[in-house]
Amino acid sequence: MKKYLLNFATLFIMLSGAVTLVAQLPEAPPVEKAGMRFYAGAARQLLDRGIEELLFIRRFTFTSNHVYTDYVNSRWTPGGGLCVLNLRTGKVREIVPELTETGVVNWFDLSFDAKKIVFDFKKGADDGYRIYEVNIDGTGLRQLTFPEPNEAELVKTYRRGYHHGTDDMDPCYLPDGGIAFVTTRCQFSVLCDASDGFTVKNLYRMNGDGSAMEALTCSPLSEATPTLLPDGRILYHRWEYVDKAAGNCKSLWAVNLNGTGSVEIYGNTISFPETKIQARAVPGEPNKIVMLGASHWINNALGTVILVDTREPIRSAGTMKYITGDVAAFAHDGFHFKNENGEWYHEMTGKPGRLFRNPYPLSSSLFLVSHKPAGLEWSDSAGYNIALLDGEGKETVLLKDPTVSLWQPYPLAPRDRPPVPTGMPVDTELAGKGVARCFVTDIYAGMDNVKRGEVKYLRILEQVPRPWSARTADNGDVAGMAHKAVGDGFLSVKVQHGTVPVEEDGSAHFLVPSDRPIYFQALDKHFRAIQTERTYVNYRPGETRSCIGCHETPDVTPSLTAYVSKAMRRAASVPQPQPAQPDARTVFDYERQIQPILDRHCAGCHAGAQPAAGLDLCGKAKGTYSVSYQSLVSLSKTSRQLLGNRSYRDEDNASNSIEYIPPYQTGALSSPLGAMARGEQQTAWDNEEVNLYTKKLVQHHKDLRLSEAEKLAITNWLDVNCQFYPAYWGRKNEKFHDSPDFRPAYSFEEARRIEDL
Repeated sequence: MKKYLLNFATLFIMLSGAVTLVAQLPEAPPVEKAGMRFYAGAARQLLDRGIEELLFIRRFTFTSNHVYTDYVNSRWTPGGGLCVLNLRTGKVREIVPELTETGVVNWFDLSFDAKKIVFDFKKGADDGYRIYEVNIDGTGLRQLTFPEPNEAELVKTYRRGYHHGTDDMDPCYLPDGGIAFVTTRCQFSVLCDASDGFTVKNLYRMNGDGSAMEALTCSPLSEATPTLLPDGRILYHRWEYVDKAAGNCKSLWAVNLNGTGSVEIYGNTISFPETKIQARAVPGEPNKIVMLGASHWINNALGTVILVDTREPIRSAGTMKYITGDVAAFAHDGFHFKNENGEWYHEMTGKPGRLFRNPYPLSSSLFLVSHKPAGLEWSDSAGYNIALLDGEGKETVLLKDPTVSLWQPYPLAPRDRPPVPTGMPVDTELAGKGVARCFVTDIYAGMDNVKRGEVKYLRILEQVPRPWSARTADNGDVAGMAHKAVGDGFLSVKVQHGTVPVEEDGSAHFLVPSDRPIYFQALDKHFRAIQTERTYVNYRPGETRSCIGCHETPDVTPSLTAYVSKAMRRAASVPQPQPAQPDARTVFDYERQIQPILDRHCAGCHAGAQPAAGLDLCGKAKGTYSVSYQSLVSLSKTSRQLLGNRSYRDEDNASNSIEYIPPYQTGALSSPLGAMARGEQQTAWDNEEVNLYTKKLVQHHKDLRLSEAEKLAITNWLDVNCQFYPAYWGRKNEKFHDSPDFRPAYSFEEARRIEDL
């Protein structure tokens, strides 16, 4: 058949259903007939590789306005389905037409023996996506996930323009027989969404029959498109921000099949493209990954095809090779295309150039893609075809359908089952206590310009996801991008689990809470943060984790001291209170922890009709915060920078830089207020103007005497980016001052509660 196709110089047209087979050279124009158009020239390239059939999805193009809201606000346009394309005949077979013609298929995966398909399916506009499995011949269809028992109640309570119950999506077969997927069953809301209509998907797994469903992550923001690495780990897209910009830290991570060993794979400090998603390992080249690069919004994860070699620096944009070098995402919104002069220009419709989705690597120089040609808008309902893409970015169209878009081309062939990652054994005793074990070999490794002996402690912090149950019926508590006011310029509640000691050699050995977003701060002798870990790790129950030091990447190898460090020769530290704190576990509550200090020491001058220096520090409620809080924040935005170099500039502005920040440059050590609290003449921040202001400020307040507890409270508050509220719950805006739940106090456990009531 191959020889026949290659030597036949005229057109041979064979109709099968509504499909037109075009047996011709690739450069010849296709013969147009009703229905699909099949380009045999592209098919020959696949046949030469031993690929006889392709799986793909027929689906109208999603019209959602963000990369993570396909299931939330895309126009409901059912139809299409799961299909198989025979590359010899051009015949297309729909696998489950009785199901998919009435609903929407979003994503699928093929079993290792190529006998089954697992896919997510939404049967109606008011239904959530559920995961199904079917034999490749269309028999044996079964549903694996089902609505929550209280699904109807969830929909009734939380509906915001769509069903707003639970959704199960992006299934992926696992080498141990299970299935990974992402789901909104965690019941978290996207933090930077003032309208509070967007939900969060976390990574879960289940057995092959749908039983034993388990959360592998606890992430405040959405995760997506799990696939497998050659070593059997789950590769997935993760969006997060810990004192970073809200929109552009969407990078690639991996975990073992039980969620242990979570690690950054690529891009955690790379601002653009903001979204790195739909990643797959390149066959035969275990260090190479192909991914889609996209902007954050006004598209549903459409963009450019990028190849990454993870042997190169994983936090360098220079590591990326743009396969489709004529399209990029250098902004928070829309697309960038090259004009005829090779210059980039920003555009929102997508019409001027090509766009891509679902890159599937056949090698590091040949990819299957879903492709939109120039001339069509990004949301064109039938604008996307299946094409082959070579290493220089040239596409060769394989299949078009004039009535609907085509997605996720995938070879229908058996593939090697990756090994089941062994990982480190789980400590069942620790697992029963809900904790994990951490080793740090040398905290100074990777922490520039910090002298040995400076770091005395680690502070253990948690970024708390926002549960659906923290939602209110109106938006009176909105602050900036946040539906729930938390503090100026950042969006998430943080709580403290305590501090642990760092040994003289820089090592530490301690326990941390499991199944929560945990991050650390390296502290000096006054419990001020020298460096903040601006990302989080989900530690699984009983897991043991180790790191070399600060700012570690996977290419760093331990020295021999990893086996003899002082901390490793003793029992694990349990987080302890800081001086003058009654409990290691505490919340951050401005009105109850900071305002009393201002009342005792500052309000005598800085309050009333004419407050000194125009700085009013009275505690009266004002808007979503208070007079004093807004005064401090406003002053900090002037050249005086009273609160120091705060990360709010990044987190409240969606696409600011998320690059690494050196030690001493943020928090209490960068704050004139923090220096004044301790009577110090300058900050540790390398800013001449701020330090000149600090010196004058301290001299003017030379008689100020704070207790150690007061100094610590101010230090802690500055180091967590000046959080105002301890929890998401409760009414915030001053207009609710008569409400019984207006700004209540919350305990540690209440503040970090994530389950719905």
